[in-house]
Amino acid sequence: MIRAYKFLMRPTVRQEQALGEMLRDHCSLYNGALQERRDAWRHVSQTTVRYGMQSTQLKEIRAFDPERQGRWSFSSQQATLRRLDRAFAAFFRRVTSGDAPGYPRFRSVSWFDTVDFPKDGDG
Repeated sequence: MIRAYKFLMRPTVRQEQALGEMLRDHCSLYNGALQERRDAWRHVSQTTVRYGMQSTQLKEIRAFDPERQGRWSFSSQQATLRRLDRAFAAFFRRVTSGDAPGYPRFRSVSWFDTVDFPKDGDG
């Protein structure tokens, strides 16, 4: 059973800035992964990019950009990639069932307001 907790936060100004940076970096990761999937499908003979491939690339991304992507929890970034993977799974499920598909969209920071930390004590 998965339990979700919501906590009322009263961050300091510095903590609020750090949380905002974390949301922006996770949003950037989500949008970059979505762009990679779109480009691979459109330009490279309709190649499919999946979560496993992008999760493997995450190590390289973190090493290349330690100031932004490298400073956040690896498992929370994987959860962001899983979030995109779930969006694509729902899209393909709707396509096969004949519903209005609704392709996954790029998200602005104002829409991207959640970061998951799947492991207890990680992050």
